[in-house]
Amino acid sequence: MATAGARQWSRGGDAVLAAGLAMVAVQLVWKFELVRRTYFRQDDFMFIARGLESQLSWDYLMRIDFGHMMPGAFAIHWAVGRLGVYNDALAHTLTIGLQAAASLALLRLLRLLFGARPAILVPLGFYLLTPMTIPGLSWWAVVAETLPFQIALPMALASHVLYTRTGRFRHAVAAAGWTVFGMVFFVKAPFIPVLAFVLTFGWLGGRRLWRGWLLYLAVLVPYAAVFFRQLFTSVQLTNDTFRPMLPTAEVAAKSAWTLLTGSLMPTSLGGPWRWQPIGEDYALAATPPALIWASLAVAVVAVTVSVVWRRRAWLAWLTLLGYFLLADVVPIMLGRVEMLGPDLSGFELRYISSTATVVALVIGLAFIPVQGEERPWRRPALRLRWAWAPVAAVFAAGSVWSVAAYADRPLGTNVRSYVETARQALARMPAGSVVLDTYVPAKIALPVFFYDYALHSRILGPTAPREIAWTRRLTGPVPTPMIFDQEGRLRPLSIDGVTIPGGAACTPVGRTEVRFKLPVPVQDGEHTVQISYLNGAETTLNVRLGLARSTVAAGRDLGTTYATIFGGGSELAVSAAGTGSCVGEIRIGAPVPAENAAPVPPQPVR
Repeated sequence: MATAGARQWSRGGDAVLAAGLAMVAVQLVWKFELVRRTYFRQDDFMFIARGLESQLSWDYLMRIDFGHMMPGAFAIHWAVGRLGVYNDALAHTLTIGLQAAASLALLRLLRLLFGARPAILVPLGFYLLTPMTIPGLSWWAVVAETLPFQIALPMALASHVLYTRTGRFRHAVAAAGWTVFGMVFFVKAPFIPVLAFVLTFGWLGGRRLWRGWLLYLAVLVPYAAVFFRQLFTSVQLTNDTFRPMLPTAEVAAKSAWTLLTGSLMPTSLGGPWRWQPIGEDYALAATPPALIWASLAVAVVAVTVSVVWRRRAWLAWLTLLGYFLLADVVPIMLGRVEMLGPDLSGFELRYISSTATVVALVIGLAFIPVQGEERPWRRPALRLRWAWAPVAAVFAAGSVWSVAAYADRPLGTNVRSYVETARQALARMPAGSVVLDTYVPAKIALPVFFYDYALHSRILGPTAPREIAWTRRLTGPVPTPMIFDQEGRLRPLSIDGVTIPGGAACTPVGRTEVRFKLPVPVQDGEHTVQISYLNGAETTLNVRLGLARSTVAAGRDLGTTYATIFGGGSELAVSAAGTGSCVGEIRIGAPVPAENAAPVPPQPVR
């Protein structure tokens, strides 16, 4: 009879495993339809460009980027950049591969912790479906940082469970190893041993496994030392070191409350159902107020029911709350809330995307007995046997709706079009072509955040197959300077602003200034001056706008020279180093693509 029972349990376990594997496979197909439409965005270009210009050194890997120490992610960006610069096919493959590994790791933990019972498919299904992870999956920088952590967390906890049950130290070593792996990618990984501690003393008997705890401590202490040293010494893009900026109590409370009620709770129930686009390729949660309160009510009911029926369910929810406050809220309080504001940061799901793994674990602990747990119920469990079914159905429907709403936008289509068009444009330029180095459009990378890493030379320069002469400002007789238009094509540039017509004949200039009255005064600022000339010999032109001066070279015969000048006024004065110079049309303004000139390539890449 015992053998027959064991065989029946084995068959049931095999069926649960098969169902779990099928669920993982289906979600990968479903999510790939979203992932394949994404492209690199914002931070991605900076990280890849920085990797391309750096060696795989300690300084490169261990630089903390606005509070994030992630040498593993930097190593991935370094490698991806060298395998095609912006190789989105490779990024998509890695994303789906990491997502598969994270899903299988969670399935392993649930099966090991709770046994091969059908109930574990509920928390697994939550993780596979929740929209909490979707914005993170659409952003390569977030993928490279958080998905390895979502692998490390369940793998480390699974090894720790084996350690508590067997006492074999090799399982503690494996748990510590997975924790280190997580630390290499994500700053939330130090909370893995904390979760292991709570799991042990809440559900696994609280055995005195002091060697394991000492090992975990030996992992945490060096990490903390390195992290805080790098945190306060790493130079940021602002050319300054990190300075913690704590928000006011009111701002902190509002941000935490918004992140909890507007992001974590709704997405745990299939929300947010509505999104606020940030550009074309990303969106924040925009949970309607009525659904925020409905989510809060459902969460209160779920917590109450679990606490009434399940022993130590209160500890599971307290663990989730503590993790949320310490791992999710505290990091964004150290500077990001002041930068983004409580509303923007409170609806940013990438801050909680990795918390989906913890929520899935907590759902299991709050409703499913741990394998070998004595007296798990306060009341008969059968009363709740099918109560989860309608909740799961509503959650699944809401999740599918929310993900479809997120995908109902161009995502990376237009950014990919710009980058691929620019790549083709640079490939068609002869070696030594002069290109004015301007900032890329905001949809690619925002200059206010990325500074020089938002310049075309830093983002698109590595894609050029031959040497390009990038210039930030036009000076001297530059032959046919080119500039990118808004679609990523290269065009000859023109100066948009004030024009002083050349007239029927050019105006001779010599050592004495010749003053040209401007049709309208120009305001103080940076201006590009384009001067057409006819010279008998090479010379130097002195250009004055108000009190600002600039000296530029001018060639022999007919040509054009440029001067960049910082000033303003109602007249422009020009003089030459010698005689024999004659100037024609003069333009003062900003360089722009010439709309009537042929673009390269003729059509954008779609």
